[in-house]
Amino acid sequence: MTDLQVPTIACVTGQSDTHLTKIQSHRLHSAITADFIALQNAAKQAGFDLTIASSFRDFERQALIWNNKFSGQRPVYNSQQKVVDLTNLSDIDKCIAIMRYSALPGASRHHFGTDLDVYDKASVSDDYQLQLSPHEYEKNGPFSPLSEWLSIHLEKFGFYRPYREDLNGVAPELWHISHIKQSQLLSIQLTESALRKCIENSELLGKSAVLAHLPSLYKRFVTNVSPP
Repeated sequence: MTDLQVPTIACVTGQSDTHLTKIQSHRLHSAITADFIALQNAAKQAGFDLTIASSFRDFERQALIWNNKFSGQRPVYNSQQKVVDLTNLSDIDKCIAIMRYSALPGASRHHFGTDLDVYDKASVSDDYQLQLSPHEYEKNGPFSPLSEWLSIHLEKFGFYRPYREDLNGVAPELWHISHIKQSQLLSIQLTESALRKCIENSELLGKSAVLAHLPSLYKRFVTNVSPP
């Protein structure tokens, strides 16, 4: 496994990219690239084309996603993959609805560069519209075989699924994998107070509601993940 690297708060909250390395048109934490390539090669030997769909996402990009969802410009989905009507919801209920599938900016594990969404490119056509939706990874879905293989082999290469089960926080995301050691090192730095400062200096929609309820949101959606 790769050596651990001590992160800065800016790296943890998506406000710096100095910890990243470009690989396959994506950016990953420089300390996890060797482990990821080893995982990818093993998957290839098993008949899969393990491909990155999404990796590092900076604070500004996450904030744009958040604001578009909060304002209704982008759909918000519930656990049944139905669009949530935000019209009559309070600001805090809007935030909770969004956070089932989209992290609070500053608290996204995609800021770390240690977390990425993956799929099997070999199992679909070139014009396939990837959705990163549960049905794609569950039984009879195009990525079900890869998902089962990952369940068995991820940990051998230093990875795991932080959202493999529903803990009443972030909805299950079988496509989301995380480097165990490096993500733990960064998540320790993502304290509630560090996140509060980050949000206070932002222009997030619903900011007042987030700050007023940050302790409960932090506990439910940030630290509430499946263990390795």
